Amino acid sequence: MRYYSSTFHIECSDANLLQAARELLADALGEGGYEAFEDTPDGIIGYVQEDNYDESAVKEAIATFPLGDVTITYSTESVPDQNWNAAWEEEGFEPIEVKKVVTIYDAHHTSDPDIFSTPLNIGIEARNAFGTGNHETTRLMVESILEQPLDGRRVLDCGCGTGILAITALRCGAKEAVAFDIDEWSAENTRHNAELNGVGDRIEVLCGDAHVLSHVEGIFDVILANINRNILLEDMPRYHDVLTRGGALILSGFYEEDAPLLLKKAEAMGLHEISRKTDNGWCSLAFQNYK
Repeated sequence: MRYYSSTFHIECSDANLLQAARELLADALGEGGYEAFEDTPDGIIGYVQEDNYDESAVKEAIATFPLGDVTITYSTESVPDQNWNAAWEEEGFEPIEVKKVVTIYDAHHTSDPDIFSTPLNIGIEARNAFGTGNHETTRLMVESILEQPLDGRRVLDCGCGTGILAITALRCGAKEAVAFDIDEWSAENTRHNAELNGVGDRIEVLCGDAHVLSHVEGIFDVILANINRNILLEDMPRYHDVLTRGGALILSGFYEEDAPLLLKKAEAMGLHEISRKTDNGWCSLAFQNYK
């Protein structure tokens, strides 16, 4: 998968507005297909798949930027076909403990998971894929998974990244899982991490968007999707089509203020909210299917 990187320079009349401007810009760009961001001293760098890049949408986001006295300029260039996250992956990440039940650790740098005190330890080797537990949305999703009755159930992981959500569900008793991601790096990383955690024989990993579900047999008891708001709104009907009656749909990847949009969409399909979690402005919603 080939990417563009866009470097955005933000000039603010009030330096205290810079972080808020970064977050607002990243939110707007995320709606336009950008998948990942990193801060720079005077702005952000955003990464978007070449096929999803829309310069008119970028210009519109800047032209309609909600903060006054802010000037944004940018430049975009192709990223070499390589693992642009390699430096971060080489450095690794600190173990993340969730609800004193599971520890997500960097398997590339930790050889003995028994050093952790939680009942369940999951090793992840992130290779240009999202999902180590560092981000609030991943932690919120893992918390929700731990609250689900999973024994013998079939799970779908949409936009799987490293595979952390499907792997957690399988390690918590799910019978089998299907996972998919539009990025082949992520699909391959999920397969690798599933093998690493001893669940490779219970997961099917596909490369593509939600349209791949038309090629998947059967329905699912629990569906997990940690993706940006617009993709969730577009794909929720497809998720609903393959969700069992009484099954759970758990979503994250959006801000608290976006929750009403998702609730409205869900309720129209017979999905009712059963829990909500928030962390640092991010939100996770869990629904039960009554249709």
